[in-house]
Amino acid sequence: MLSSHPRTTEPRTAWSRRQWGTLLVLCAAMFLDSLDTSMVGVALPSIGTDLHLSTASLQWVVSGYVLGYGGLLLLGGRAADLLGRRRVFLVALAVFAAASVLGGLVDSGGLLIASRFVKGLSAAFTAPAGLSIITTSFTEGPARNRALAIYAACAASGFSTGLVVSGLLTEVNWRWTMLLPGPIALLALLAGLRLIPNSPRGNGRSDGYDLPGAVTGTAAMLLLVLTVVQAPTVGWASTRTLLCLALVAALLTLFVVIERRSAHPLIRLGVLRSANQIRAHLGGVAFFGSYVGFQFLATQYMQYLLGWSALQTALAFLPAGALVTVASTRIGPVIDRFGTLRVIAVGFTALALCYVLFLRADLTPRYAAVVLPSMLLLGLACTLTFPSLNIQATNGVDEKEQGMVSGLLNSSFQIGGAVVLAVVTAAITASRHSRAGSPQQILESYRSGLAVVVLVALAGLLVTLTGLRSDPRRHRTALVAADEPATTASVHGGARTDAPRGGA
Repeated sequence: MLSSHPRTTEPRTAWSRRQWGTLLVLCAAMFLDSLDTSMVGVALPSIGTDLHLSTASLQWVVSGYVLGYGGLLLLGGRAADLLGRRRVFLVALAVFAAASVLGGLVDSGGLLIASRFVKGLSAAFTAPAGLSIITTSFTEGPARNRALAIYAACAASGFSTGLVVSGLLTEVNWRWTMLLPGPIALLALLAGLRLIPNSPRGNGRSDGYDLPGAVTGTAAMLLLVLTVVQAPTVGWASTRTLLCLALVAALLTLFVVIERRSAHPLIRLGVLRSANQIRAHLGGVAFFGSYVGFQFLATQYMQYLLGWSALQTALAFLPAGALVTVASTRIGPVIDRFGTLRVIAVGFTALALCYVLFLRADLTPRYAAVVLPSMLLLGLACTLTFPSLNIQATNGVDEKEQGMVSGLLNSSFQIGGAVVLAVVTAAITASRHSRAGSPQQILESYRSGLAVVVLVALAGLLVTLTGLRSDPRRHRTALVAADEPATTASVHGGARTDAPRGGA
């Protein structure tokens, strides 16, 4: 039910020391996740040389992490709701610290890949648990939006810092890139034991855990990520790929049947009847998928065609991360004023412009004319889009289901990254098969992959615009009165989502 009066701006209330402390611990975990991801990418050539890994084996240093992360996010989000967010977050953070130390000490490629899988597995539990702790610790509206903006800033700063730090540490020894997150995670764990408040546990009975749903859902996600990661190597039309995709479809169908009949489902399918939820998850796929594809292409272009060092490449990306770090803490009031969908639309527009501008890159280094403006547009897009997607996905959701929704959103990000990167790689491979190996022809193959990235960003923009078109009165629609249930609102929680919500 809509209020007939515009919503007045909520006064900003001071956060307690414990709230600040909790947020800092959660931001540290997100910072570590981004830091670890970016550091490994720069260190891969040195790892391959030292451990005598082939290109195919080296890919699994990255893919092993993605497999653990993307495959277990649904289970991680639901475990946070059922077992307690604090408990799940802290245990997973301890595993992350131990796996970091192991990864820095191993002398075998197989053990390194295994440690990366374990780190991805732990991140699959810390990410949804951490996000749900924020959404349940800060009141929906400006306070939560501000907290999520700070959270997003830490993610971006972790990525940009990781690129630079990795460039420096790799010059000494790649093992330091693996070891560094360990002590930081340990410090965050000790602080979290004191600062993160206890959260209520869900149904403690054995029938409250939906084991059939957990098994089929996790198996489907693991197999999907594994299939798309391997598809560029074994072939998209190969018998193996097609059989795996058919099995994924069968597992997902069985998963839906189980969830519809379960008294305590892993995912309450009614949540996905909300148009805003669907747009948030599709937006997550397009946003992170196009970003991962672009990062891969830009890094290859800078190092292999321009001959830049790892450190020079890292510094080229730095303006994007620096812009997000500075601006993300101020994006909350913008979202409060204009609504999530309008901010996301502007973000996707900036993202598409970034990718289109980078199509102008050639064999001559043109940092000021091409690279720098592209990175600034990328930073603007991340500043606007990432926190807005998080807010849109979690607003209006019952507290006991925040972990579930957080896991779904993070799954969208990771699946998008894996799928789009696989398609981009396939586009590059197909283009190279029809060309020789001169630098100009390699550049043209990169442009083929970049065209895929542009299309994915435009698809995200179109999905967002459908929400804006569905409510042409959005500019004059009043927000919900503070005492009305969020589930009946077309606009709620101080951050407008600009479209009617679906039934539960």
